[in-house]
Amino acid sequence: MARVMGERSEVVPLLAEVFRAYGFEGASLARITEGTGLGKGSIYNFFPGGKEEMAEAVLGEIDGWFRDQVFQPLRAVGADEAEQGVERMFTAVGRYFLSGRKVCLVGVFALGHERDRFAVKVQAYFAEWVQALAAALERGGRDAASALALSEDVVGGIQGALVLARAADEPELFMRALERMQQRLKETRH
Repeated sequence: MARVMGERSEVVPLLAEVFRAYGFEGASLARITEGTGLGKGSIYNFFPGGKEEMAEAVLGEIDGWFRDQVFQPLRAVGADEAEQGVERMFTAVGRYFLSGRKVCLVGVFALGHERDRFAVKVQAYFAEWVQALAAALERGGRDAASALALSEDVVGGIQGALVLARAADEPELFMRALERMQQRLKETRH
């Protein structure tokens, strides 16, 4: 029996899990209806633009969450707040990716055939993350070039650790990598 949902926003997290599991191309209508528990009519009622509109909604939700939980804390004003923002980033990222049990959907979209279709959103997500972290590191006392290099290393390291943890079927690997990255930032502070 099909599930009844009153709000489109209730469907988006379920769609995210379907896209996370199968990618954009692999998320067939059958998989979407199975993953959401909704019938075809309900799916198209919420998303008349089809699968592309569904993916846009999912990417929008991810963007909103990261802006609130990761990017905004990194934009804190003072040096102490910047350091706290970096710590909050690592905590939020560990929580969001379920300590390494959940892949980065934006990363999945960056690597799949859908990359060009969603290139602007994918690029903006990673660019904003790198820039917000670099700005926090600068406010914490690093020069602009090393702050940018470290932030690229950290964001890339987070993505790589997610892939490695999934490939090894060892989520704890992700959390260990986050701890090492956080420690590296503390050690290279000035």
